[in-house]
Amino acid sequence: MADFLLAVDLPGLCSKFLEPIEIHKKKLFLWFSHLPREEKQFKGYFSPETMHVDPLILERKAEETAGMLSSPLQTQTSSSPSLTVEQLFKPTDAWNECRGLNVLLYGAVGTGKSTVVRKLVLDWCTGTTLNNFKLVIPFSCEDLGQLSKVASLRDLVGRKYLHLRKHPMLSGEGNQAKDVLFIFNGMEKMNLDFRIGATELCSDPNEALPPGVVVVNLLRKYLLPEASILVTTRLSALDRIPQKYVSRYAQICGFNDPDRQRAYFTSRLLQQSGEPARNLEAQALIELLYRNLQRESQLAAACFLPSYCWLTCATLHFLHFTDAKVPIRTLTGIYTSFLRLNFGGEVLGTGTGTNVQEHHSSLMLYVVRTVGKLAFDGVTYKRTSFSETELEQWIGGKTKTDEELRQLAMFRTDVLDFFLAPCVESGKHLPQEPSENDERRYVFAVPALQEYLAALYVVLGENKSALEKLTRQVSVAIGQASEDVNAIVNIFSKFIPLRIFAVFNLLKLFPKFFEKISTLNKGSIARTMAAEMFRTEDSYNEDVLDQMEQRLLGVHGPQPRQYSEGQPFELYPIFMGGLLHYGNRVLLQQLGCSIQSTTVAQITHVLRKYLVRELSKPQPPEELMDLLVLLYEFQNPRLTAEVLASIRTINLTNIRMTSLKCFVLSSVLSCSPASYHLEELDLSSCLLTPDLLQILLPAFRHTHNLNLQFNSLGPESCIFLRDLLLDAKSSIRSLQLCDNRLEDSGGCILLEALSQNLSLTHLSLMHTGLGDQAALVLTERLQQHTGLQELNVAYNNIGDNAAVALVDACREHPSIHTVHLYLNPLSDVGKQSLYVRGVPKNHSGRRVKVLASVTEGSDISEDWHPILSVIQNNASSWDRERVMQQLKVFLRDLEWGRQQQSFWKRLHFRKVEKGVLQILQMLEKDSLPPSTGYRK
Repeated sequence: MADFLLAVDLPGLCSKFLEPIEIHKKKLFLWFSHLPREEKQFKGYFSPETMHVDPLILERKAEETAGMLSSPLQTQTSSSPSLTVEQLFKPTDAWNECRGLNVLLYGAVGTGKSTVVRKLVLDWCTGTTLNNFKLVIPFSCEDLGQLSKVASLRDLVGRKYLHLRKHPMLSGEGNQAKDVLFIFNGMEKMNLDFRIGATELCSDPNEALPPGVVVVNLLRKYLLPEASILVTTRLSALDRIPQKYVSRYAQICGFNDPDRQRAYFTSRLLQQSGEPARNLEAQALIELLYRNLQRESQLAAACFLPSYCWLTCATLHFLHFTDAKVPIRTLTGIYTSFLRLNFGGEVLGTGTGTNVQEHHSSLMLYVVRTVGKLAFDGVTYKRTSFSETELEQWIGGKTKTDEELRQLAMFRTDVLDFFLAPCVESGKHLPQEPSENDERRYVFAVPALQEYLAALYVVLGENKSALEKLTRQVSVAIGQASEDVNAIVNIFSKFIPLRIFAVFNLLKLFPKFFEKISTLNKGSIARTMAAEMFRTEDSYNEDVLDQMEQRLLGVHGPQPRQYSEGQPFELYPIFMGGLLHYGNRVLLQQLGCSIQSTTVAQITHVLRKYLVRELSKPQPPEELMDLLVLLYEFQNPRLTAEVLASIRTINLTNIRMTSLKCFVLSSVLSCSPASYHLEELDLSSCLLTPDLLQILLPAFRHTHNLNLQFNSLGPESCIFLRDLLLDAKSSIRSLQLCDNRLEDSGGCILLEALSQNLSLTHLSLMHTGLGDQAALVLTERLQQHTGLQELNVAYNNIGDNAAVALVDACREHPSIHTVHLYLNPLSDVGKQSLYVRGVPKNHSGRRVKVLASVTEGSDISEDWHPILSVIQNNASSWDRERVMQQLKVFLRDLEWGRQQQSFWKRLHFRKVEKGVLQILQMLEKDSLPPSTGYRK
């Protein structure tokens, strides 16, 4: 550009003409690169440059737009190729340099109009698109609609872009404006009136007029006719601009095929700060998601709208990439942010465009009172699909005023299809009796959205009884007049008869009566949350976080367990709790939905009582996990601590623990005081890994008995476990590590903690791959730890010499009373030697119980039954050949011992032999139950 200026010898043009444009580009780039708060919660992984995918944009003829007031999901895409915004401004046959193009880009809520504008401006700033325009000036119609003072075009530009206040391209002289593009985003938020009698004509950029009049004259081509204009709007506002003022129509159709959706998911989920492990996990997620989209599932229909693609990515990111390093996020917060992104600051007008004083109400509140009411009815009666007649009943309602009917028409056109979509998964959770006319049925675009809106409907108090609605109206009326009434009554009380005066006092008490009813209603909300949380028929379903994942990724392999009939609504009470969190209430306040602090206090007070009562009963692991999620979503440390005070055991056996679930567990337990400790935290068979252990550290510090059996822990995990036992804040008494491949290397690292640990009394290292080396290290370390009482090293690779040394050390130990050594490769001589060493040398000595076999010499071991129970409960996951070989050794020992006994004792031997033979037969037939681990 500098070479061009020198060539034409216009040195003054650079400073006066091009410099403001360069400043403009830099500032625009900074402004439009700013990410909303909803994006920042993802730890800066996302940016417009890396995550943008162009939606489908189709050119439409003017006559085609008349039939566009239908669901975006039902829009028929033509065979014409997708266009870019830059292609829409290419000159047409009717174009000439004296008149710029007016392009109207329209689409439904959530199709990505604002995102396209943002990317368009950023690309122009970097010089990658719209190079035929030297100046691009974007405006928000929402901002322009709020201006009450008159202003000229140049004043409007200068107010927003000070560096362009006196720019010659906006002077109206010559045809300089042909290089200018105005962008008006969200035209439905302005009242534009193209009637000549209502909007005067103007061709002077310096004449002060109302902002709506300035925009109308730009579109009429009376003002800067050479300039081009891009207008974005919703479907309901298409007719706001007469067709004669529109050069080209274009419809933004969202992501109409799985490949566009996959491109969007890839651009977002693969931005995991370059960590290879996370990128591999993200790639696997994308593949599962793509397969689900290819099935033409309900999710694929929802992801037609880019907004739902955002929600899907945000939910998956929450489910799979939550850890202690990222800001605190909740599922309720994600859905609240999703609604704020799409409806923040939105109001519902009549759409006439002629009344400046038009009444506006919160669009989100209108959604709650209509769609939320429908969602609540569905949750109440366990229904996920609705007929057109039912939609008319719940959303159309009874006869309304003309203004309300116009609002309803706008709502149906712009918003309703954002929440509801035609059902594509036929036969799923439908009523048993089909409707007479076989009407098309509709479902919520995302199932969890139904539960969220139902919860919001309840928490906002919209499901009031008729009595409460009446008392509220009367109470408000009396309350507004109470100050004046009090003043008058106080003056005339001396002259008014006593009976009449009593009536006034009764009226003054009426608000208190309403307050009493309102308090009872808040209590019913808390009871509903507790009842829905612990529904018996949902007790053994998958935990709620796994259900969320299955809805997004589909089910691969065996179908999950589900014991309730129809669709479970287990997110419903969790969302109710999450909506009471202060952060979500602030966002809802911005949407025009207010939840008062007094309401939260009343619900919380009653909820605590019901949760404590339910937790007094035994709960399945899935229900306990759901309760932890509820407490996490609530983000109320005081309530959480009060509820935890009634819990002494958390059993999460067989729950598939993820980074999110580990973070939830740690966050919840961190709310309790330092003095609070669980008697037992059971995380057996939870697929734990070393990385997950790090997240669980705060939870372990509040635990006495820690069960980590049957997980994926290896030698590297022992470094963390050693540090945990040495942690001054932890007080682990029992540590069970059965069936984790720690090996000798890991065992030696773990045993380093015995020299300084003061709390451990029970240590189980059964079937952890320990050999003689670890056993000898354990022998040495026992001398430095005086609190251990029971040691389990059964089913390892410990030989005779190491086992004898270990038992000798245990006999010298001041507190150890039991050592488990069965299923180790011990010889007959070795086992006899162990038994002899366990017996004290004198009457004053202490006996150490050594469990090495079902026999002790020629007698039956008194602990034969516990040994066989452990083998039977775990043999299904152990090496079958090795277990069978050991059982045959038991039979041989029993046969030899039986021959040494009298007739009556032989009967006892037969009983034990029968038990051993039964396990052998079950192993041969592969009919053993799933492993349950070792229990003290």
